[in-house]
Amino acid sequence: MRKLVCVGMLCALLSACTSPFEKQVKADFQAKKALFSQGDFFGVFDDEGLTAEERDALMFFYAYMPVGDITDYSGNFYLENIRSSFATREETEWGKKIPDDVFRHFVLPVRVNNEALDRSRMVFHDELMPRLKGLAMYDAVLEVNHWCHEKANYQPSDARTSSPLATVRTAYGRCGEESTFLVAALRSVGIPARQVYTPRWAHTDDNHAWVEAWVDGKWYFLGACEPEPVLNLGWFNEPASRGMLMHTKVFGYYEGPEEVMRTTANYTEINVIGNYAQNAPVTVLVTDIDGKPVGDACVRFGIYNYAEFYPVSSQKTGADGRASLSAGLGDMVVLAVKDRAFGIQKVSFGKDKEVKLRLEHQVGDTLSFSFDIVPPAGDPTLPEVTPEQRAENDIRFNREDSIRHAYIASFPGADAIRAFASETGYDAEAVAPYIVASRGNASEIEAFLKEAAGREMRGRALDLLGTLAEKDLRDAEASVLDDHLYHTDSLADVATVLAPRIGYEMLTPYRSFFQREIPETDAARFRARPLELVEWCKDSLTLRDDLCTVGTVISPEGVWKSRMADRTSRNTFFVAVARSLGIPAWIDRVTGYVLYKENGKDVAVDFESGRSEQVAEGTLKLDYTPIPRLGDPSYARHFSLSRFDGEGFALQVYPDFEPWSKLFKEPVPVPAGYYMMVSGTRLAKGGVLAQVSFFGVEQDKETDAGLVMRESEEAVSVIGSFNSESKFQTPEGGETSVLLTTGRGYFIVGILGVGDEPTNHALKDIAAKASELEKWGRKIVLLFPSRAAYEKYQSAPIEGLPSTVVFGIDADGSIEVAIRQEMKLQAGTPLPVFIVADTFNRVVFESHGYTIGMGDQLLHTVHGL
Repeated sequence: MRKLVCVGMLCALLSACTSPFEKQVKADFQAKKALFSQGDFFGVFDDEGLTAEERDALMFFYAYMPVGDITDYSGNFYLENIRSSFATREETEWGKKIPDDVFRHFVLPVRVNNEALDRSRMVFHDELMPRLKGLAMYDAVLEVNHWCHEKANYQPSDARTSSPLATVRTAYGRCGEESTFLVAALRSVGIPARQVYTPRWAHTDDNHAWVEAWVDGKWYFLGACEPEPVLNLGWFNEPASRGMLMHTKVFGYYEGPEEVMRTTANYTEINVIGNYAQNAPVTVLVTDIDGKPVGDACVRFGIYNYAEFYPVSSQKTGADGRASLSAGLGDMVVLAVKDRAFGIQKVSFGKDKEVKLRLEHQVGDTLSFSFDIVPPAGDPTLPEVTPEQRAENDIRFNREDSIRHAYIASFPGADAIRAFASETGYDAEAVAPYIVASRGNASEIEAFLKEAAGREMRGRALDLLGTLAEKDLRDAEASVLDDHLYHTDSLADVATVLAPRIGYEMLTPYRSFFQREIPETDAARFRARPLELVEWCKDSLTLRDDLCTVGTVISPEGVWKSRMADRTSRNTFFVAVARSLGIPAWIDRVTGYVLYKENGKDVAVDFESGRSEQVAEGTLKLDYTPIPRLGDPSYARHFSLSRFDGEGFALQVYPDFEPWSKLFKEPVPVPAGYYMMVSGTRLAKGGVLAQVSFFGVEQDKETDAGLVMRESEEAVSVIGSFNSESKFQTPEGGETSVLLTTGRGYFIVGILGVGDEPTNHALKDIAAKASELEKWGRKIVLLFPSRAAYEKYQSAPIEGLPSTVVFGIDADGSIEVAIRQEMKLQAGTPLPVFIVADTFNRVVFESHGYTIGMGDQLLHTVHGL
């Protein structure tokens, strides 16, 4: 009976759609299947037990999966997910109300972004469904987010996205992982959900991701793992109202009502800025030097963020030379390139309707000019929350923190680590950092270390762990690490041969695989002359970047089996094969070059030509004259370099926030080529004084270029008043005032949230500038809204804050209220709030909510006093 109901309800997830959609999916599926001449990747379709709707759903999956999802996961994995989705739709009251197209695109897909896939749908379903019994769909969304908060909270990390189950084991994740986790949890109980990204904020550095959930015909938003009493509420309401672009990637070919930004072989990218902020369209007309429209030009709309014009939309002009975008009412910089001609210009959404952009410059030209960039103004809409709702939510929030902290307390502590080290013969101080960082994955890391100890390979095992990112320690399996340790020569170089990690791929046991699969005659040939491996990749692999657009990396084994790859996966494959054969190989973190070592020399690979040669380099020196408020600008905060790659300028990935004095004060080797340098001074209200320069670096020659940091002409001015005799409680229970704490002169006061992303970011930024703030010598008074909030903070404090910090408690809220009133902050404006003021009661700086670079902003202000 269950199967009959399911067939009646979902009979043709595809066939119930319009005929053109059904035809499109079937055509795309057949085209995809025809590409896979190697390997048996479509065997699941031979299962005679498939129902019609299961077959249609599988066809939809395979038509639009990136190549790696086909090669690296079995058909039965997808079938299990499909059957779980169908059963949940039948099981829930809301499942019966969800239109087929919404179900297809926002419940059925396994993939959310570029995370590793796992069985989270089934695991989460079984844990969540008892909690949702009897709840309406709206309340079920809130409840799922409360459950997610029990499991994880925010912590920044690297760009690779952990799977949802790995996030649960770790108990934290960055916003991209938290939102992937929440989407997976909502879909597991049949609630349509999608991840929404602002690829970059306009008013501050950084980006953010959150979730939209479909409830009774309407999309609502919520902060992942940050439960609120109602939907459409989060700490990011105000920043989102200042956003310029919000988008989401919808799996497959999609015919929804939203503006389509991009259609790929894997997803349809839609623009949802209208859900959050006022917006307007701009059309860019690209012309040649004579004013004639240029078709097929590459146009990139860029938001100034982390000292680059980050491309939030990349398009090709049509035959009429036009490209267009809708965005929030602020400024972007548009760069258009065709062949070796380019043009660059600022556009203002809401002011400009059509902008002509001439390709008036040529690669090789030396030029420099300024942009004054203005972000959108904020105008948040906040839903009503009653005091009772807020109080109940706060109680639940604290209880969920306790549940998560109890789980975290089960991770191995100092005593357990010492016992493990004693048992296995390791130095406790040597293994402790790896076991602590592995968190809920400690059993896997300990199993790896224990096996290595049994084989008397302790030092080599620690060498291998030392090459891994912290995230690898949190989700790597012992069997994978074993494969790399025991199938690598014990004398091989650690960084370029033994290391399992290459880029941002998932770690797999590729080493024994290639040693088994590659005939020994070929292996010997590749070792003797690595160029032979380059030529094999060129001749044997089919490159299909167009089929791999979600940022996943095909496993090296998957590339071998399918003989298909995108460029990133091909580069990773080459290095994996080389290391498996004992050839030192790596991908340069700054330039992205693929390199191997031969006869003691670093050799760069050119897969297109099948050649390899030493990198053509020149040297670059950046001349900088310090300005009063900035003595040593840092990379990715104040300036960046990008190199021309044929279609645009590719960012050179130097270490974030590395100072100019360590990077470019003296001449340093860089690849020869044509460069764009961007620098910018971020103003207090979010605007930027930007400078862009173009110059070439010739092989074997030195280039001196000027690094210009524009200075604001605005002197620090009084913007309000604050009573320096305002009183607060000390942590010990006494009472004091700001004046008594700081003495006469300037000071900083901050009103903090606890455990939320905006406050954590601000405090970590202040900690990063601790030594400079200590040199300033004035007090920083950080106040909590309650003693409970202070005690909660003390359970997990931010390390490294300046020694000049004084903690206190604004128990009656009078200081917070006074600042909010004086600074005219709207009710509900999120914490933290910071001011710089003096004991003459003058306020010269104010910042609130989510902002990046708080330490820099405070220093910029105090240096100007």
